Amino acid sequence: MAETSQRREPQVYEDPSGWAGWVVFGGVMLILLGIFHVMQGIVALVNDDYYLVTKDGLVLNLDFTSWGWTHLVLGILIGLVGVGLLAGNSAARVAGVVLAVLSAVVNLVFIAAYPAWSVIIIALDVIVIYAIVVHGRELEANPY
Repeated sequence: MAETSQRREPQVYEDPSGWAGWVVFGGVMLILLGIFHVMQGIVALVNDDYYLVTKDGLVLNLDFTSWGWTHLVLGILIGLVGVGLLAGNSAARVAGVVLAVLSAVVNLVFIAAYPAWSVIIIALDVIVIYAIVVHGRELEANPY
């Protein structure tokens, strides 16, 4: 019997640079943005009178039930992508950027109903997009 042995090269992991913290920050912020969207969606579903304008004052003339479901579903997706980003999934990087842009657009359209909250969410979306796009590769090989 001829026995062939294959030599395996040991896996060498590079230490992530200090910029990997930006990606962790982006993942955590995506999870928090997801929670914020879920909260905003629940409020829109439960209490229409909470917002500053009626549905006629919004950019898109949709009732608050539709907005509530939009925020709720978007929040769940954003939270799941945040977990995937922390795991180092490269598909989560792409989905994170797409969902952060979608979140910013949804909040821009919803800005008349709750201006301060929407501006804060848009600013966080921009920071998350920066963290993912510029420093996203830092966690691919070495997830935390």
